[in-house]
Amino acid sequence: MTAPFGPLTPDFVLSAVEATGLFCDGRLLTLNSYENRVYQVGIEDTAPVVAKFYRPARWSDEAILEEHAFLAELAEAEIPAVPALEIGGRTLHHTDGFRLALFPRRGGRAPELDDPEVLTWLGRFLGRIHAIGARQPFTHRPTLDIRSFGEEPRDALLASPFLPPELRDTWLSVVDQALASVRRCFERAGELPQIRLHGDVHSGNVLWTDTGPHFVDFDDARNGPAIQDLWMLLSGDAPAMARQLDAVLEGYEQFADFEPRSLNLVEALRTLRLIHYAGWIAKRWDDPAFPAAFSWFDTPRYWQDQILALREQVALMDESPLLRQF
Repeated sequence: MTAPFGPLTPDFVLSAVEATGLFCDGRLLTLNSYENRVYQVGIEDTAPVVAKFYRPARWSDEAILEEHAFLAELAEAEIPAVPALEIGGRTLHHTDGFRLALFPRRGGRAPELDDPEVLTWLGRFLGRIHAIGARQPFTHRPTLDIRSFGEEPRDALLASPFLPPELRDTWLSVVDQALASVRRCFERAGELPQIRLHGDVHSGNVLWTDTGPHFVDFDDARNGPAIQDLWMLLSGDAPAMARQLDAVLEGYEQFADFEPRSLNLVEALRTLRLIHYAGWIAKRWDDPAFPAAFSWFDTPRYWQDQILALREQVALMDESPLLRQF
């Protein structure tokens, strides 16, 4: 199969950006991204821009434009997300089979998630994002659910050549146990509001400056429970996560309501992420960047570690959910 981003030579990237009406100065820096391809591009007589080439066939134009509209809505509310630049009345541009969006360059460093003040600051901005996200759902973007994040990647991995034959049955048994526990967690949580989310709030998607954080890469934005944007800020044992949660919610609840029942989903969502991540790598294996970056993926050791991690998740999901301390 042809590599999906094969045509993106430096000349192609610069020509695509210039086709939007900007004038490049020849500077080009590849930025870290696997799902899409992202470049910092120098522009004559002004600041560089970030050019994002969307992975072909992943999102529809309508879904990408919903991402851009959400970003614009957040920016209008003075929430520190980075909106797509509107050029010629458009934020999404097409060139030789690729979809392209341009963003202002924003610098920053990774947040110090062991600092309660940082967590509270992040909580305030996530509360503001969710207050906007709750106004209406996405129409063209998906909803986070057990089927798409658990069952579909499980089935895709079973049909792939990556599972070592000697571990296949064990892995399948553990995954099915994990998904059964995930379903029980969702049942305990009950029906929760499904709002527009960032979808992937890990430290790499938050850039910190002296004036505070800003959120980048809304490519995984989707509908889902608010806790999806909070749980990845928590790590360590249960007491440590409870302290971190308190710090996050101290800021969050200034702007948005928090549903305590959603704490039943913390370990369930972590489990779904483990399964989905493996399925994502397998699905993208035709992209040469993936075998180079994830060379361990088709080794028995990786799948043994996955079996152990999923067993640990089953045990955690069967325990009492994370509780707030205050």
